[in-house]
Amino acid sequence: MIYSPSIDPIFRNSGYDMDTILRTVKKMGFTAFEFWSWSNRDLDLLEKLVKELELQVGSFCTKAVSLVDPEQREAYVEGLRESLDVAKRFNCRYLIATTGNALAGVSREAQHQSIVDGLKACAPLLEQTNVTLVLEPLNVKVNHPGYFLESSAEAFGIVAEVASSSVKVLYDVYHQQITEGDLTPTITANLEQIGYIHVADHPGRHELGTGEIAYPFIMQKLRELGYKGYVGLEFIPTGTPEDGLKACLEQLGNG
Repeated sequence: MIYSPSIDPIFRNSGYDMDTILRTVKKMGFTAFEFWSWSNRDLDLLEKLVKELELQVGSFCTKAVSLVDPEQREAYVEGLRESLDVAKRFNCRYLIATTGNALAGVSREAQHQSIVDGLKACAPLLEQTNVTLVLEPLNVKVNHPGYFLESSAEAFGIVAEVASSSVKVLYDVYHQQITEGDLTPTITANLEQIGYIHVADHPGRHELGTGEIAYPFIMQKLRELGYKGYVGLEFIPTGTPEDGLKACLEQLGNG
C-alpha cells in the first residue's frame, strides 16, 4: 500500500508554504501526497517540487460540477478533460469525483441515472489514459449536509452500471463509519470496485488512533485481501502535522 497524506486538511493551519509542506512529507518517509483542487495551485511550483523531491501525486479532485444535474453534464466532461491534462503533467493516476448536492423536486432515481449517464460519458476519455476516476460517497450527518451520494452500496451500484474499469469507488473509511459502519465486510465484498481508500478517525476527523475506528484491524484486513493501492490520509491534526502523521504511521503499520 502507498500512504498518501492529503496536504489540504493536514497542513491548513500550519502556516507552512508549499515548499515546506512537501519537504515535511518527504522527510517523514512518504513517497506520495494528494490534494483537493488543482485550479488554485501554482502548478509550475508544484511540478518543480515534485520532481526535485521525487514524490508521486496520488490523487486530486476533478472540477466540482454537479453530476446529478444533466444540464451540467457538458461542463462536467469539459472539467474532466482539463483535469486529465493536469493529471498527465504529474503522472497522477487517480482523479476524485463528487456528485454534488441533491436537487430539490427531482426524484432520487433521476439523479442517480444522471450520475450513471455522466460517468458513462466520461469513460471513453478515461480509457484513453491510465487515469481512474474514483467516485466518493460522503457523510451527510456531520460534514456534507445535502450531498447526494452517501451510501457505499449506491456508489458500488453506480460503478457497476457504468461498467468501465476506469471508473471505481473511493471508499472513505471515516465517511462510511458515520454513514453505515460495517467497514471491513463491505470492503471485502466490494474490493474489486474500490480504486482508492481514504482514512481519518471518528469523531472529529482527526489522526488515526484518536477515535473509535480500529485501524490496525482494518489495515491488516486490507493486507490479507491483497490491496496494493493508495491509502489517503485525509485528517485534521489535533496537534502539529508532524505529530499527526507520526500517529497515523503507528496505526497503519507496514504498507
